[in-house]
Amino acid sequence: MTGPGGTADDIPLDIPRVPAQEAAERELSKPMYHENDPNLLQRGLNRFWEWVENLFDSASGVTPGGVVGVVAVVLVALAVLGALWWRLGTPRRTPSGGAGDSLFDDGPRTAAEHRAAADRHAAAGQWNQAVQERMRAVVRSLEERALLDPRPGRTADEAAAEAGRSLPSHADGLRSAARAFDDITYGGRTADEAAYRRVEQLDTAVERTKPVLEPAVAATAFTEAPR
Repeated sequence: MTGPGGTADDIPLDIPRVPAQEAAERELSKPMYHENDPNLLQRGLNRFWEWVENLFDSASGVTPGGVVGVVAVVLVALAVLGALWWRLGTPRRTPSGGAGDSLFDDGPRTAAEHRAAADRHAAAGQWNQAVQERMRAVVRSLEERALLDPRPGRTADEAAAEAGRSLPSHADGLRSAARAFDDITYGGRTADEAAYRRVEQLDTAVERTKPVLEPAVAATAFTEAPR
């Protein structure tokens, strides 16, 4: 139907809003409109870098020097963490098997057996294991000589401190060997041949050294000696 002086083509086309929106969405969802869109990985990376950029923008607003100040703070923090890591090694861990910091983590073996195991590891260039076994040989030898009481759960530091009282000339060497054992076993450090040779020499020297009796022990031995 036409109005006065008009035609059917002059009638305005009035389409409801919701159907029009749905028609537009259907049209835009066609693959031809999305051939050049970034893939899922690219979209994820773009959002990540947008988040990083926003984070730096926010931090630069409260940090002296702006973005340069933020970068400087991050570099200083990384330098401090690197220095601590180098000085302390990896975080201290507890060995498996519930042995804690115990020097001996397996069944009882003689000093000779520990020395033989150390020699095998040294021949194979396995310096960590060689140092560990040689330190165990030192302590087991002291127990076999009755200079240390056999005690389950004893640590390398405890053994060195106790043995140093009866072998004062080797107290420093015993402490150094115990520290090397701990650094290797719990601190993530790596030993070399020089470290092993030091413990090996200590083992030989301790084996040849006569103990110094403490005053109380010497007095007891004198009073209990047969007349």
